[in-house]
Parts: sequence; structure tokens; C-alpha cells
Amino acid sequence: MSRVVVLGAGIAGHTAASFARRWLGRGHTVTVVSPNDYYNWVPSNIWVGVGLMGPSQVNIPLAPVYERHGVEFVQGAAREVRPEGDAADPTPYVVVDGAGTGRPTRVPYDFLINATGPKLRFDMTEGLGPGANSLSVCTAEHAVQTAAALDESVQRMRRGERQRFLVGTGHGACTCEGAAFEYIVNLEFELRARGVRDKAEIVWITNEYELGDFGMGGMHLTRAGYVVPSSVFAASLFAERGIDWVTRAHVQKVDVGRAFYETVEGAEGEQPFDFAMLLPPFSGVGLQAYDRLGEDITAKLFMPNGFMRVDADYTPKPYEQWRAADWPRTYQSPAYPNIFAAGIAFAPPHAISRPYTSPKGTLIAPAPPRTGMPSAGIGKAVARSVVDMVNGAAGPTAHASMAEMGAACVASAGANPFTGTAASMTVFPVVPDFERYPLYGRDAKRTFGEIGLAGHWIKILLHHMFIYKAKLRPGWPLIPE
Repeated sequence: MSRVVVLGAGIAGHTAASFARRWLGRGHTVTVVSPNDYYNWVPSNIWVGVGLMGPSQVNIPLAPVYERHGVEFVQGAAREVRPEGDAADPTPYVVVDGAGTGRPTRVPYDFLINATGPKLRFDMTEGLGPGANSLSVCTAEHAVQTAAALDESVQRMRRGERQRFLVGTGHGACTCEGAAFEYIVNLEFELRARGVRDKAEIVWITNEYELGDFGMGGMHLTRAGYVVPSSVFAASLFAERGIDWVTRAHVQKVDVGRAFYETVEGAEGEQPFDFAMLLPPFSGVGLQAYDRLGEDITAKLFMPNGFMRVDADYTPKPYEQWRAADWPRTYQSPAYPNIFAAGIAFAPPHAISRPYTSPKGTLIAPAPPRTGMPSAGIGKAVARSVVDMVNGAAGPTAHASMAEMGAACVASAGANPFTGTAASMTVFPVVPDFERYPLYGRDAKRTFGEIGLAGHWIKILLHHMFIYKAKLRPGWPLIPE
């Protein structure tokens, strides 16, 4: 009997556990360890953040789903990995805080999939985050607070007050610009729908060098036979909706009603606001690793930022020498072949966007996105490799390099069945490969974008499809990642 343990129940972890359980014989166990007792469909948190959905529409209780499908569930936060066991027993295990007992618990494994996702590093910018001076949509709970703050601003505008809205990234090393992008255009749409748009000033602040970078170095989208840079695509959308923007910015500090920032060029500025939704940078969750004698080997498994080392080329090199081949394909630990990472938990070899540094030495460049469709695809591939290794394969059998996979994104730009819109985009590959595609780094025939009402209906359909899939309802494997 083999024990497969998955740390995390987000998109990557839940996908990996679901497929591992489906493919493995019942003589083997699959265990999910998660600090939360629910699965959150993160892409729809933006709708919670404007008051169009509640937490119950984006959160799914995990225990009933796993019980129906024979997956063991341990609620608790993984703190330590012991890949060699200890001096008394060589069985590898994970130390989990709480786990329903109020004290640390050992969870033994034969194969470990680290899908712990990110730690939200609001602490990296003074005054950033819920409980401080800004808002977030990173979790459903954060999004509920954001929706309440929006309601308060709307009431103020209805009484004749003007309100200033600031949305974007709260640090120079943020990722997931796409989530903030979706939020700001949905915010603008909602203010129009509530009849108070004329009382609102809306500003986008971002660490992107140009609009539409999204941490992917931008895109060249095919539209109606023309190739359009995503910077033009995004700027056009903002201009149509009266949204101003500040690019190339690192937010240094967030005070009550005021954000201070520096730019790549060295300029310093401040942006007043009444409402600020600013995303934080990410790091790994802080797992520690020890060998059988109790010696700290964290640096052997993890990079300094807490993300896990996998089969990538981590050799420091200048941007001009970055290659698609630097990116991992199997997500296997080079130190322990029975440990894998999936989704945000793996350490990228470098950013995708060109890095820039301010005159003060501040890095201002988006970190590479690893969420949504790529996370699910990686989770499924890792599960396939683990299952095959359980069944006797000598090593990983499935590949899911972000330099070899495409991704589709439907970004909501306003939710209404008749007047709503969404930007539908595909990109192939996610990580540019200038050796294969010298002009743009991507296949122009498979990288395109459109915006319109049809995209909104697709976004709604995808929400319900992926909630259905996450509940592991009949036929769930037929729904693509």
C-alpha cells in the first residue's frame, strides 16, 4: 500500500488529489492536508468583492466531497517536512499543526505533493491589507469586506460625496495583476449600474512596465486579422471607461487614505483614495525541512522565497539569456524523487516579464502567474506521474511545462446578462519561447483576444462548470482543466 499526501486544497492540490484518487487502486490512500475546511474558487472572488456573489457561491465544504470519494482529509497547516523520517523511524512524514487535536500531528507519506499555494505577504508593504489601510479579494472573506466597503462608498456618493478608488498591486514584486484588472473593470461597471459613476475617480496602479503585461511579458493578440499588443488592448478598455493609470510603480506605504509609491524611473508620488483594493506579493508558506537527525535542510528543498525547488534551471542569468527550457516539466524535487510541487508552490526559475530596478535598487517587475488553468494542468500531470510511480514507473511520466502549455482566460469586465462584457484571451505558450516563435515568443495563431457579451456568458458558464467539477459530481473528469 502507498500513501499519497497532498498539501493544500486549492486549484492545484484539489485537482491532484481528485485525479490521484480516481486513478489509484483502493489499496492505496490519498490524504489531503489543508488549513481550510473548504475549497475556494478564487477566480469568482472578484464578484464577491463587488457584492454580486456571497461566500457560499465560491466556497465548497471539503469533508463531504472527500468522504464520498474515499479521500482522507486532515484539517491543519503543514509546518515541517521530514523526507527521511527521523532517527527512530525512516518513514517520511509531514508535521501538521492542529489537525483537529490541538497539537502537532505526524502524517506519514510515500509520495508527497506540495500544493500549499502562496502566503499573502501584506507585511511587505507598510499599511497594506485588511486590518490595515487597504482591501483585498484574495480570499472570499477578504472579498466580503471589500464589498461592504464598496457599499459604504456608494452610499456616500448617493449623498453627493465624491469618492476616489485605487485598485492594483500593493508592491513592486506582485503577481496576479489579472485579478486586480478584473476587479477594477467590474468596479467601474457596478458604479455605472448603481448610478453613481459621475461621483467616482478610478485609478489603476501597477508594477507592470506597460499595461496588459499581466506578469507574462505582455501578449500580441490577434483580433479581426490584426495583431494588437495587450498594452493597447488594456489601455483602450481603460480609456473607454474613464480609468486613469499609474504604471511601473512600487507601493512603498499605505496610510489612511493615501498610498505612497516610487517608479522605475525614480519618481516618487502619492495617490489619495477613499477606497483601495491592492493585491499583496506572494511567498511560499514557510514550510521547514529536516533530515533524519533533525538538521535543517530547508534550503535543500526550498528557495529563499519559500517556494519549492523542482526540475528547473535556477542558474542566475540575465534576461537576454532566459530560455523556455529553464522552466520545469515534471515538478519533481531534485533532492527527493518522491516529492513534487504543483501550482503556486513551485519555484519559477525566473520571472517572465523583463525585470526593472529603480534608482534606489527596488525591483519593480511582476512575478510570473501560476494560477488557474496552468495550476490545474500541473496538478493533474503531477498526479499522473505519482500514480504511475506508485504502480512501478521509474520516474515521472507526465509533463506540464508552462513553456509548452497554453492557457485560456476569460476576464470579467462587468457582470450583467444583457450589458455585461468579458475579455476572452488565449495564449500559447504561457512562457514565451523565442527559439520556436522568434517574432513574438508565442504562436500568433493561438494567441488572441476579444471582448464582448459572449465572453460574459462564457465566464458565468465556467463558474458553474468548475464549481460542479470541484464537487466531483458525476462526469467531473470530462470537464477540462
